[in-house]
Amino acid sequence: MTSYEGRLRGDGMRIAVVCSRFNGLVTERLLAGARDGLARHGVDEASIEVAWAPGAMELPLVARQLAATGEFDGIITLGAVIRGATDHYQHVATQCAAGVQRAQLDTGVPIVFGVLTTDTIEQAIERAGAKAGNKGFDAALTAIEMVDLLRQLPKGGGAG
Repeated sequence: MTSYEGRLRGDGMRIAVVCSRFNGLVTERLLAGARDGLARHGVDEASIEVAWAPGAMELPLVARQLAATGEFDGIITLGAVIRGATDHYQHVATQCAAGVQRAQLDTGVPIVFGVLTTDTIEQAIERAGAKAGNKGFDAALTAIEMVDLLRQLPKGGGAG
């Protein structure tokens, strides 16, 4: 029986991070966590590029365009969608997640969904480096593991 498992070794990887400017108090902390996670696992700082999107809805398009260049082994999307008084939150969160999934399936490049979807700003801050760890750091580890896993899998006629 053959078994495949991604390792947390990022040496030689080129990673793009697409970060939302909206809710910057949170997303800047997520970005710091992602950079830390990448660096701790061997990704060279010179091999990380950051693109800033206006908000969460724009993340999938920017990520897809970066993936389509063929220059990046993996992409991390970072954002914070915080529930408000209307159902706008639900539409943004759902469409952002679907767009990121579609972009990764269309390109064959792992695109990690590091977008917080929380009820309050306090919950978002907790997940961006306070009580609940840093989900940007977690997204970086997922990206490294997925790039390594895909490198091990047999090559097929799929996307990418």
